[in-house]
Amino acid sequence: MKKSYEIDMCSGPLWGKLLLFSLPLILSGILQLLFNAADIVVVGRFSGNHALAAVGSTSSLIQLFVNVFIGCSIGTNVLVGRFYGAKDAKNVSETVHTSILFSIVCGCILIFLGVAFARPMLEWMATPPEVLEQAVLYMRIFFVGMPAMMLYNFGAAVLRATGDTQRPLYYLLLAGVINVVLNLFFVIACGLGVAGVALATIISQAVSALLVLRCLMHTEGMCRLELKKLKMHRDKLKHIVRIGLPAGMQSAIFSISNVLIQSSVNSFGAIAMAGNTAASNLEGFVYTSMNAIYQATLSFTSQNMGAGNQKRIDQILWRCLVLVTVIGGIFGCLMVLFSPHLLGIYSSDAEVTAYGIQRLKIICLPYFLCGIMEVLVGSLRGMGYSVMPMLVSLTGACGLRIVWIFTVFAWQHSLFVLYLSYPITWVITAAAHLVCWCKLRQIMKKRKYSVP
Repeated sequence: MKKSYEIDMCSGPLWGKLLLFSLPLILSGILQLLFNAADIVVVGRFSGNHALAAVGSTSSLIQLFVNVFIGCSIGTNVLVGRFYGAKDAKNVSETVHTSILFSIVCGCILIFLGVAFARPMLEWMATPPEVLEQAVLYMRIFFVGMPAMMLYNFGAAVLRATGDTQRPLYYLLLAGVINVVLNLFFVIACGLGVAGVALATIISQAVSALLVLRCLMHTEGMCRLELKKLKMHRDKLKHIVRIGLPAGMQSAIFSISNVLIQSSVNSFGAIAMAGNTAASNLEGFVYTSMNAIYQATLSFTSQNMGAGNQKRIDQILWRCLVLVTVIGGIFGCLMVLFSPHLLGIYSSDAEVTAYGIQRLKIICLPYFLCGIMEVLVGSLRGMGYSVMPMLVSLTGACGLRIVWIFTVFAWQHSLFVLYLSYPITWVITAAAHLVCWCKLRQIMKKRKYSVP
């Protein structure tokens, strides 16, 4: 009998199924970050601190460009999950084919945006002249791989909507090994520096995208992909964008605040930038682990909305809040505890390490607050409400963070004050999301069942 990778999200005990869904996602995220860390370690060790700062200075800007489009994959996840929970094969198929074609179009748009705006945006961020040229080169090469990145994200969103988080893990593992091998070859053997790291990344992304595409083409059931059926179904695209675009816009505008923070960090010089880059990369391990619980909240909630299981939606949220608090708390403490050793992997410079430790202590210890905020957003989006959490997040986190930069940070110009903006805005935004969630659930219960 052929192994089934899908999870029945609409019945049975929740704890085990949430863990079964989340653990492969956590491992996938950690693997992806290990491979990304390999990029930074290789370039930092073999091409110097300026190359390390160049790669790090592009991260928030890259996210600014891609998050709008990757956010739309959330719409795919929710829509496929809802139709899958309702056993609606026709609408699942139309959503899958619309999503895959849409992802390719998005990737092609991103190539143009990344290549055209790399230099002016990096200059606007006050990237130091000694790292500017390398940063522009890295970003332009990186964006050539955008169609593959989009295809992988939308294809993985389809698989997650059915509960399959295992096969994307296998594909990511293979692609990541290829990435590390090519990093070493291009940077050490060929001496390509940041260009070699970027080339290794886009080749590995192409491998993962092809594997997901092959998986969807050979799968049996509602999510099967047939290239001849690729078509933009207007109603499905409308719903994908309606749910996903606010999520993408939220991430993009968050990235604007992160770009402003990166610009503020840049004002402290290349060494501070390198320490900030290394610490940010370590924080990514905590965030991606918590993000797996967000994805579980989103997928389980959307399927149960399709199946009409209101009571189960409440159970999903509270269990996921417990999981994300435990995971974020433990991982955050471990990162701070072992920070001198972990940061030493990225750079042997003691000053770089000191800057990295400062960031980790302020941001990583309370990082579980960010996880709580994200899980509440996942539940709201899984229920089909996407604009409301976007507005709350933009006001509570992004807006307040920008205000902080131009007021408190301008008054007290230090990295401590700059980094403090993160935990303060997480608390405020999470509280606002919880109030919105409780109000919406009261409204839904009064109406018995409502799909927005």
